[in-house]
Amino acid sequence: DHAKGAPSRLAGREVPKYEDNESSFTELHARIAKTLDHLATFSAADLDGSEERTIELRLAGREVSMAGLQYLLDAAMPNFYFHITTAYDILRHNGVPLGKSIFLGR
Repeated sequence: DHAKGAPSRLAGREVPKYEDNESSFTELHARIAKTLDHLATFSAADLDGSEERTIELRLAGREVSMAGLQYLLDAAMPNFYFHITTAYDILRHNGVPLGKSIFLGR
């Protein structure tokens, strides 16, 4: 959801809504493909000026409004790193041979 939400908000677009009813890896792969298709519709120009665009969203059960740069740095990026780190930790805990260099993309 975050992968489609953050760029949509920054570009001033409606965030696509998905039902969250996937029950198989095949359905999850289809959802990922749908999200990648959505991301392919963005260009760099879509994000021009987003640092000043007002972003409105619900955080912790309340409506929050902030400038795009603040949203990117204080909400979107920390959320991304939290989830990637959590997935990494779950995989390592379950014996997947991952190291720091893989996390860093090397």
